[in-house]
Amino acid sequence: MADYGLEVLIGISRFWCQRSTWSSNRKKYVILGVTGPNEYENNVNNNWYTNTMAVWTLSYTIENLNKLRKEDTEKFKTLAKKTNLRFSEETGKWQKVINNMYFPFDKDRKVFLQQDGFLDKELMRADDIPHAQRPINQHWSWDRILRSCYIKQADVLQGLYVLEEKYDTETIKRNFDFYEPMTVHESSLSACIHSIMASRIGNIEKAYELYLRTARLDLDDYNNEVCDGLHITSMAGTWLAIVEGFGGMRITDGDVGISPMIPDKWKSYSFHARIKGILFEVTVNHKEVIINNLSSDSLKIMVAGIEYIIEGSGKIFVRL
Repeated sequence: MADYGLEVLIGISRFWCQRSTWSSNRKKYVILGVTGPNEYENNVNNNWYTNTMAVWTLSYTIENLNKLRKEDTEKFKTLAKKTNLRFSEETGKWQKVINNMYFPFDKDRKVFLQQDGFLDKELMRADDIPHAQRPINQHWSWDRILRSCYIKQADVLQGLYVLEEKYDTETIKRNFDFYEPMTVHESSLSACIHSIMASRIGNIEKAYELYLRTARLDLDDYNNEVCDGLHITSMAGTWLAIVEGFGGMRITDGDVGISPMIPDKWKSYSFHARIKGILFEVTVNHKEVIINNLSSDSLKIMVAGIEYIIEGSGKIFVRL
């Protein structure tokens, strides 16, 4: 971070600071004229994901600058000189944006709004679109798509996925239940994230449905575009839907944990992962979780909130 990352973060934070506009009407900072993750909306104001990630970036930059300033004064001075950083002045501006950013929110539904005008749209389910008109990007005019409520890929839910630790299960569930029915999943980046979040809220049936969509995107040519090439992102998403979704694997403060579940139609599944040079294998069936440490060093792992230490080349069995 000191040698490379912070120089990049300073540049990004400067961008987000100047990209934010003070609204005298709202008495908040706003970010206008953006396209968020949902590519079926462009030039919108206050995309929740964009505002959220901008604030996270500013906060993360300040956090790491303060850490470097405290731990290595000389490196901090070198960095400040190289980037022409006016530390107090610039971080003061960034903190002001952090403290006063506007985040669109629906108080009635208690969900984060994808962007300012989202509730002005006619809210309809993707299931209501006639099959002959799917995918909509091959049958509808761009004007019709832009003013529809339909979402190409995870947007608000992408933010909840990336910053999952900041939100409780009920918050994630409310937003999932509101946005997923309007999502047409016409992006290879979509179904895998939704599958992981469905697993996160305990909706295993929905998680499995969306897993099949990401795993079979090209095999079944869901979006009628395999002629243009394969979706490598969806292949990676298939792995994520198993490991982070059904396996519930998370890295927290440098430690690994899993919270496994298994679809009814599967007998078992397994995956390998490596943390801090330690390779291990996780196998899940309907009765137990088997964790095999394939390295010589001991492995600390949390399984459904309980800590286990597995010696080198050791194996444990945990009942589901």
